[in-house]
Amino acid sequence: QFKWNEETQFSVKIVLSMIPAVLIGLFFEEQLESLFGGNILFVGMMLIITALLLWLADKAKDTQKPVSFQNAFTIGIAQAIAMLPGISRSGATISTSVLLGNDKAKAARFSFLMVVPLIFGKIAKDILSGDITTESGNFTTLSIGFIAAFISGLVACTWMIKLVKKSKLSWFAIYCLIVGVIAVGFGYYNL
Repeated sequence: QFKWNEETQFSVKIVLSMIPAVLIGLFFEEQLESLFGGNILFVGMMLIITALLLWLADKAKDTQKPVSFQNAFTIGIAQAIAMLPGISRSGATISTSVLLGNDKAKAARFSFLMVVPLIFGKIAKDILSGDITTESGNFTTLSIGFIAAFISGLVACTWMIKLVKKSKLSWFAIYCLIVGVIAVGFGYYNL
């Protein structure tokens, strides 16, 4: 029997948040991949944008407001934009959520959970297209890498939620700003 309870609503919000990234991934995959060709100047500028987002979110007032359906879709747009190299996915989604007035801990939790279906979707797409096969020699390596990344992601998420609660996003902002400025300088130097 279908129940429109909190768990069901949360699941719908996760699906809503996935829509922008799925559309970008399906229709603009080649264009996105072309941006990952060593354009250090572009990456540096995106890191500076990430730093600005994190700094703004760190200054936002903490609320107890949960993620709404509209918020979920908006956060999904931030996740789609974060497919650009240099934009931190978790930084963009958490910052957007916090700037929308959502509770910081809930924002961090939502940010982590909204990417999980996308990861499994991408794996399924690669398996169906033949990019990943069980016969390929690197399948075991990929499986081990996925499990290790998932476990470390869980640990990082727990750590991130604690940091977000303590309003320590500015540390990440400083890091992104420093690396971004170095990358921009290096990119200009090599033009």
